[in-house]
Amino acid sequence: MNEQDTTHFGYETVNTEDKAKRVRGVFDSVAGNYDLMNDLMSMGVHRLWKRFAVELAGVRSGHKILDLASGTGDLAGRFSGLVGADGLVVMSDINAAMLNEGRSRMVDDGHIGNIQYSQINAEQIPFPDNTFDCITIGFGLRNVTDKQAALNSMYRALKPGGRLLVLEFSHPTTKPLQSIYDLYSFKLLPLMGKLVARDEDSYRYLAESIRMHPDQDSLKEMFVSAGFEDCDYHNLTGGIVAVHRGFKY
Repeated sequence: MNEQDTTHFGYETVNTEDKAKRVRGVFDSVAGNYDLMNDLMSMGVHRLWKRFAVELAGVRSGHKILDLASGTGDLAGRFSGLVGADGLVVMSDINAAMLNEGRSRMVDDGHIGNIQYSQINAEQIPFPDNTFDCITIGFGLRNVTDKQAALNSMYRALKPGGRLLVLEFSHPTTKPLQSIYDLYSFKLLPLMGKLVARDEDSYRYLAESIRMHPDQDSLKEMFVSAGFEDCDYHNLTGGIVAVHRGFKY
């Protein structure tokens, strides 16, 4: 078996073809407690991170938006109100259980008419070239097997003048914060998962997947390799989270 046949699932090395199935198992398990755990894990701060990303997206009335790895729709719901009746938000996820949770929440919240739902693999976006004004992916890129292929696919599906926003856990910018974050991630987070979601392993994978994700500058280079221009990133909460942005001209 050569390097191209394997990838990482957290700290574990697995067959490339098996990773998507393993990730699907994680999110099948956590779907029902997803929103509760997000609030507990971040003490509610994830809402501020998402609000910042929405502001950077520059979405306007009439825009067509693709939200990948939508989860329960925190970003998609905000975009639905911004694009209005003349716009469109495609709320998508590779995981059917998460997409169903999100669709139920959108209906309950009254988001109807300008949202469509699609089960999508970010590496192979099934839309024509130059379709969307903005593509977003929140806390999902780290779970993608081939991140560069996904970024390439996003670039292709964007209209000229469009932008990509990636909101993702990243790498703390100071050693003291890194030490505190490691303690939280590997001790408290799995315990929280065990007590609240009755799933310690999935939240241990979450901590490991964050550590295996490219750091801020490496991900910026991947944006550039995909063809994006004017690429930048904004560190939030000391780099625990970062919002990356790139434009297609």
